[in-house]
Amino acid sequence: MINQDISHLFKQMAIFLEMMDVPFKPAAYEKAAGEIEALDRDLRDIYQEGGLKALNAVPTVGESMAEKIEEFIKIGQIKELERLKKKFPVEVEELYRVEGLGPKTIKLLWQKLRIKNLHDLEAAAKAGKIAVIPHLGEKTEQNILRGLEFLRQTGNRKILGYILPLARQIEERFRKLPGVSHAVIAGSLRRRQETIGDIDLLVTTTKPKMAQETFVKMPEVIAVYAEGVGRSSVRLNNGMDADIRILPPESFGAALQYFTGDKQHNIELRKIAIQKGFKLSEYGLFRGRRRLAGKTEEEIYKKLGMDWMPPELRTASGEIAAAIKHTLPTLLPYGAVRGDLQVQTNWTDGAASLEKMTEAAMTAGLDYIAITDHTKTLAMTGGLDEKGLARQGKAIDKINAQIAAGKFGGEKSGAKSAGRKNFRVLKSAEVNILKDGSLDIQNSALKKLDVVSAAVHTNFKMRREEMTKRIIKALQNPYLNILFHPTGRLINQRPPYEIDIDAVIVAAKKNNVALELDCFPDRTDLKDEHVRKAVDAGVKIVIDTDAHSPDHLRYIELGEATARRGWAVEKDVLNALPLPKLLAYFRKKR
Repeated sequence: MINQDISHLFKQMAIFLEMMDVPFKPAAYEKAAGEIEALDRDLRDIYQEGGLKALNAVPTVGESMAEKIEEFIKIGQIKELERLKKKFPVEVEELYRVEGLGPKTIKLLWQKLRIKNLHDLEAAAKAGKIAVIPHLGEKTEQNILRGLEFLRQTGNRKILGYILPLARQIEERFRKLPGVSHAVIAGSLRRRQETIGDIDLLVTTTKPKMAQETFVKMPEVIAVYAEGVGRSSVRLNNGMDADIRILPPESFGAALQYFTGDKQHNIELRKIAIQKGFKLSEYGLFRGRRRLAGKTEEEIYKKLGMDWMPPELRTASGEIAAAIKHTLPTLLPYGAVRGDLQVQTNWTDGAASLEKMTEAAMTAGLDYIAITDHTKTLAMTGGLDEKGLARQGKAIDKINAQIAAGKFGGEKSGAKSAGRKNFRVLKSAEVNILKDGSLDIQNSALKKLDVVSAAVHTNFKMRREEMTKRIIKALQNPYLNILFHPTGRLINQRPPYEIDIDAVIVAAKKNNVALELDCFPDRTDLKDEHVRKAVDAGVKIVIDTDAHSPDHLRYIELGEATARRGWAVEKDVLNALPLPKLLAYFRKKR
C-alpha cells in the first residue's frame, strides 16, 4: 500500500507549514497523516474506484489533500512538498523525532547553524553551539542530547500495528501460490512484540523455485541481498529487511519454533533438550541422527516434556517452567474485548462524529463504546467543560434511544440497529489530571457519567516522586474508574515520564481503579511487563484503542496481544465483560 508513503509526506508537509507559520494547515495535515496510516485499504484502490471524490471522503482528507494524493499516485511526488524541501533542505521528519524538537526550533537551527539532520544536530549539541543561541540555551541543548540517546536506544525497529497489515498481506500472497502448504510469518511479529526488527517468512511448498521468485519480485522489494531456492533476503521499501526460508514439511514445526524465538527462550529449550540427550535445531529434534520430532511445534514441546505455549509468552519469563508443570494460563482470547472505553469524536480532536463512531463500533461487532472526548484544560483540543459534557450527554441519550428503537444507522453504514438494540454508547470523558493531581472537571459533573477516566496530558517533566504523587492523588478521586495510558510514553518518539509504576499499581488496587492498556500502535501503554505486574496484583485492565477515527477501532487486537504477553486471562480485562456486568462493576464504586 502507498498509505505509509503518503502519511510520511503529509507529516513532512505539516512540519514545513508550521515552520512557515501557516495557520491551521499543519494540524490538518498531521491529523490526515494519522488517519491515512490507519487505513486498511490502499489509497490507490480508493482512487481507482472513485477518483478525487472518493479520496476526499476519507476522514480528515480535504480537497487539496486529495489532489496531492492524486498527484503522488500519478507522478510519484508532491510538487508543493518538493518546493518546501528546496526552501528548507532539512530532514524534518527525522529531526522531529527528537523529543522536544518542534518545527520552530528546527527552523531556527537551520537558520543559525545550517543543521540538516541528526548527525549535524548531535555535532552541534556536543560542541555547545546550541546553548548559545538566544531562546534555546543550555537546557534545550541537554534535552536534545537526551533525545538523541533515546533514539539510539530505540533503534530502527518498526511499530507492530503499522507492520502487521503488510505481514498479513505477504502471508496471504504466498498461501495462494500453487503447491504451498504453509506460509507463516515468524519472529517478533508472531510473538506480537511491540516493535519489529525484520520479517521472517517460512514456507513449505512443492514448488520452491516459484516461491523464491515470487519473494524477490514482490512489489515492496527495493533490493535483493541474497537469492537461493532455500533462502532469500531482501530490503523492503519501508526500510525493513525480510527473509524467506523454504522448508521440507518434516522440518516446518522445528523451524517455526526456532524462528519464532525469542533468543533466550530458544537457549533454555536447547538446554533442556541436551539434558534429555537430544539435539534441537531448526531442522528438528534429534537423538543422534534419528529425527524424533519436527513436523509441528506441538510435537517438539511434547517430546521435551512440556505443553505447547502461545508465541506471545516465549520470552524466557517463566513460561517454560509453567509449561513443564502444566500450569500455563489460558490467555485472553483474541476477540474477547466487547467494547472500547476510549473513543474520541469531533466534539474535540476526533475525526468523526458521534454517529459515525457509533456506526463503526456496531459494524465492528462491539457491544458498547465510551465517548471520551477531552476536557476543558486541554484547550488545544477544544476540551469540553461541565456544560459541554452535559450537552454531549443529551446527544448520546438521543443515539441510544434510536438504537433501542431499531432506528439508528442504515444499510449503507452496515450498522442498522434493528438487530443490535442492546448496543450502548456510554457517557464518559478523558478528564485531564492537573499538576497537583486534581481533575479538571467537578465531581458533580463526573458522577453523571457512566464511566470516568483520566490521564496526564501536561507537565511531563516532573520528578519521579512528584509525578507518582500526582497520579496517586488522582486515583483517590471517588468517581475515577480508569487511569488512561498510565506512563505517557510514545514508542520510538517519547520515553515514559518518570513514575513509580509499582506504587501506582498498589494505589490503583486500593482505590479500585482499572489501568488502561492503550493499544493505539505508538502507545502500547501499559506495556506487557506492567500488565503482568498489574495482573499479579489483582488490578483490572481495560483494553482501549484511543480511537480518533472509525479505522482506529481495529487496533483492539493489538491490545489483546499485549495483554497476552502480560499473561492476562479473560477475567483480568474489564471490557471483556458484557455491558450489564461492566456497569455493575463501575456502580460499586459509586
